[in-house]
Amino acid sequence: MAERKPIESWLTDMDGVLIHEGTPIPGAEAFIKRLRESGKPFLVLTNNSIYTPRDLQARLARMGLDVPVENIWTSALATAKFLDDQRPGGTAYVIGEAGLTTALHDIGYVLTDHEPDYVVLGETRTYSFEAMTKAVRLINAGARFICTNPDETGPSTEGPLPATGAVAALITKATGKQPYFAGKPNPLMMRTGLNAIGAHSETSAMIGDRMDTDVLAGLEAGMQTFLVLTGLTTEQDTEKFPYRPTKTVPSIADLVDLV
Repeated sequence: MAERKPIESWLTDMDGVLIHEGTPIPGAEAFIKRLRESGKPFLVLTNNSIYTPRDLQARLARMGLDVPVENIWTSALATAKFLDDQRPGGTAYVIGEAGLTTALHDIGYVLTDHEPDYVVLGETRTYSFEAMTKAVRLINAGARFICTNPDETGPSTEGPLPATGAVAALITKATGKQPYFAGKPNPLMMRTGLNAIGAHSETSAMIGDRMDTDVLAGLEAGMQTFLVLTGLTTEQDTEKFPYRPTKTVPSIADLVDLV
C-alpha cells in the first residue's frame, strides 16, 4: 500500500464535529486554534444552506470558535459555483433561505418564477405547499431541478426535522425528475472547496460524523478521512458500509496533535 502524504490542509464538517445543538464539542476550540496558528489551509463545511458564511461566522464566534468567513464553505456556495460554471447569468426559482438566495445573487443570478432555467431547492424551516406546487409546475414546464443537499432529516432540540432530501423526494414523485445534488456526498462540493483554498486532495483530510455524506465525499474526492463519534454515527454503524474511513476517533480533540 502506498504511503500516504503528510496532511497539509483540512476540511471539517461543522454539526456533530465542532458543535452539537448550539454548543461547541470539547476540543473544537483547540483544533481551530491550532489550525489558525499552523497557517495550513482549512475549511469548515456544512450541508445546511440556510445561513450565509457571515451568519455562520457570527454563530461560531458566539460559541468561542474563531473561524474567518473565507474558511466557511456551504452547500449553497457549492450550488452557486456549480450553476455559475454551468449557466453563467442564469435564472432560478428558489425555495430556501438567505444563505442560498445570497449565494445566487452574488453570482449574478436573477431569482424569478417566470420560465426560470432552474428550480433550486435548499433548506428552510418553512416549506410551503404553495412553493412546492410552483416548483413542480416549473419543472414540468422545463426548468432543471437542482438541490443543495440530499439530507433527508436535520437536527433540532425537539428531534429530527424533514430536510431538503425529503422535500426533493416529494417533488421527484410529482414530476418524475430527479434533482442534481450539489452538496455532500457529491465530491464536487469537496473539490470546489479545495480549489477555493488552493489545496490538493492528495494532501488533504476530511473530518466528519457521518459515513454516508462526510466520509463518502472525502473518499470519492481522494482525501484521507477521519470519522468522529460525537455525531450521528457509532463505531458499530461503520460496519454497515462497504467503505471505511482512514481512521475513526472518539472526537475532534483526538486530532489536534495531527495539525
